[in-house]
Amino acid sequence: MPEKGWQDRIKGLLKAELKRRNVSYRGLAEKLAEFGIQETETNIKNKISRGGFTAVFFVQCLVAIGCSTLRLEDS
Repeated sequence: MPEKGWQDRIKGLLKAELKRRNVSYRGLAEKLAEFGIQETETNIKNKISRGGFTAVFFVQCLVAIGCSTLRLEDS
């Protein structure tokens, strides 16, 4: 799979977890702030839209929204 495909897959996983928990980008920014991670709603939107964020950001988001398991399904 080309890199763009991987980025789209990871972006989709994060967006799905946010949707599943009914967490907006603003809500995510607030939850990240509780962990001392300062991200604006706009910055989060841009990072997720591009799909080129770090693994650290990905895990920070998952922990902030209370996602302790992530199912990776075959395409």
